[in-house]
Amino acid sequence: MQSFLDTLGQVFRAIMANKLRSFLTMFGIAWGVGSLLVLVGLGEGFRSGQHKQLSTFGNDVVMMWSATIPALPNQHTGMRPYKLTLEDEAAMRALPELRAVTAILSRNDLYEVSAYANTSGQVMGVEPNYSTVRFVPIAEGRFLNAQDLAERRRVVVLGSKSATLLFPGRPMLGETIAINDVSFTVVGRVESISRGNNDGDNQKLYIPLTIMQELFAMKGENIPHDALNSLQYQPTTKGDATAAVAAVHRVIGERHGFDPSLKDAFDEWDTIEEEKMIGAIFNAMDIFLGGVGIVTLGLGAVGIVNIMLVSVTERTREIGLMKAVGATKRRILAQFFWEGLLLTGISGLIGIAVSAGFMGLLQEGLTGKMPGWDPPRLVPWSAALALGSLVLCGVFAGLYPASKAAQMDPIEALRRE
Repeated sequence: MQSFLDTLGQVFRAIMANKLRSFLTMFGIAWGVGSLLVLVGLGEGFRSGQHKQLSTFGNDVVMMWSATIPALPNQHTGMRPYKLTLEDEAAMRALPELRAVTAILSRNDLYEVSAYANTSGQVMGVEPNYSTVRFVPIAEGRFLNAQDLAERRRVVVLGSKSATLLFPGRPMLGETIAINDVSFTVVGRVESISRGNNDGDNQKLYIPLTIMQELFAMKGENIPHDALNSLQYQPTTKGDATAAVAAVHRVIGERHGFDPSLKDAFDEWDTIEEEKMIGAIFNAMDIFLGGVGIVTLGLGAVGIVNIMLVSVTERTREIGLMKAVGATKRRILAQFFWEGLLLTGISGLIGIAVSAGFMGLLQEGLTGKMPGWDPPRLVPWSAALALGSLVLCGVFAGLYPASKAAQMDPIEALRRE
């Protein structure tokens, strides 16, 4: 134990003998480690922020809207619009490639009035499974159920902003509002699901699809009585909508009389593909930011190698003296091993601590302030990689020249200038 303490004492004396050089080396190491961790954490913050942003729409959702069949060469017919219908939904529900389908009929030209205020949020006629296909967290009360649909009940679930506007600071469950002079009973309120400055989802009101079609159906020429704005579905295979999209295209194409291979005939958004694309973008960002961090880390590693090589060269006479008084090669190597380990280990831990503290402050101050982006966070694997690589560099840079010097004849080592 005394021998080990003596070794550590010699290590600290050697480090303190070159204070400025040791400080600059340690600063370079800490800076390299901290830079790598912050850059990798920044990329992961972007990734997690975008994932949260997409999750507010729902998981594994493909959204399809009524669209227009494009004009084809050598045909007299021009562009022809078509409307999705409840019969389309029934046909889609028979597909084994889908695990859930929900229909939506919405209007933006309706007015809602309570005993206290009025608003004009989007009214959504939906089915009970809408809350499972899409992200609709209930803050109080309940969402629509099968009885509401079957009995055409005049009930409504309010979005968070609509609830605030219609019932400012007042209870709302069981209260009545009028939608275009038709009374509806409030049965629930949805939590805030806004995305940044876009609070349109918070202004929505949800009523049973059946009563929506009865009272507020689409108007216009050649519009089916069961016309819908949108059909949204989830594939049976989680995380892969390829087969589901192909099956839905086939069904819709057959039912509306056009070639399902016409991609322009479909107006849709696949959140699964969107997330994959965003994931690929952020993988590239991680590689780029990680590469920049590794370059910065490499500069710190070069500094370690340089100081250890210079240190060993300058101390060749010291090594010769140690051998002359009986120090073994193992004792000499141990001293340089611990010197490299302490320089890199302490500096690396300082870099990790400072970067973790900096990212912690960002987490405290910016979390939830910038939708689509999360503040950087400490990624454990990057910390382990940075610290491990620097320690290896420091130990190798000390041991290699020290082993060469320790093999020298003591008299020859003492003669070295």
